[in-house]
Amino acid sequence: MAKHKYKADKMTNTSDNKEPSKPVYFSAHDIHAYYGESYIVQGVSINVHEGEILALLGRNGAGKTSTLRALARLDDPAVHRGEIWLDHQPLHHMKAYQAAQAGIALVPEDRRIIQGLTVEENLQLAQIEKPIGWTIERIYELFPRLGERRKQEGTTLSGGEQQMLAIGRALARDIKLLLLDEPYEGLAPVIVQEIEKTLKLIREQGITTIIVEQNAVAALKLADRAVILDTGGVVFDGTAKEVLDNEQLRHEYLAI
Repeated sequence: MAKHKYKADKMTNTSDNKEPSKPVYFSAHDIHAYYGESYIVQGVSINVHEGEILALLGRNGAGKTSTLRALARLDDPAVHRGEIWLDHQPLHHMKAYQAAQAGIALVPEDRRIIQGLTVEENLQLAQIEKPIGWTIERIYELFPRLGERRKQEGTTLSGGEQQMLAIGRALARDIKLLLLDEPYEGLAPVIVQEIEKTLKLIREQGITTIIVEQNAVAALKLADRAVILDTGGVVFDGTAKEVLDNEQLRHEYLAI
């Protein structure tokens, strides 16, 4: 089937390009997940090396957000089969809070800033329970705007500032894997560039990232590697450059 055309080719090619001595840091193998009776995530497998940024791409309805939620071990969609490993630790039998304690941080598309709390209180709340990650002052160094608005209610920030706060709140925990769902959604291009610079700095700190983003070109320019989904399954797994260079692939699965 056309759905698997690129998968077969790229799995062969990428195995030749990978450094054999570099171990996989995060892996999801043959993940099947459902919303009730609706079969959404259909046998997805993903491997990410430590410190990489992986772009998880596809058209609307391809299953990107559902896959991200499954990796974070949220209740919906419910994972019925498959294995999830982070830094040699199995996560597939964990609840979401246990996966968070193990080092997974999900920044959802709606950011989930807590109403009634200031910027600083949102960050402090993330550090009530161990393991604690970056200090609040270090987060302010990364996002000076948050430091300037530390006493402002979080929900009154601009969209870009709320995205910064959501990422900062994730970094306030001791995380190993950052999952970002549509971080550029609704943001002006200049703010997108600012978020991109931030994610590059986070990568330099050794944090591994999976980004789901409808702005595929921006995500590909940032990412080291890319996985493309179509109707809940993987149709491509390779480098971000391969996707940028393959017009047929981009047109067929990303409409760009």
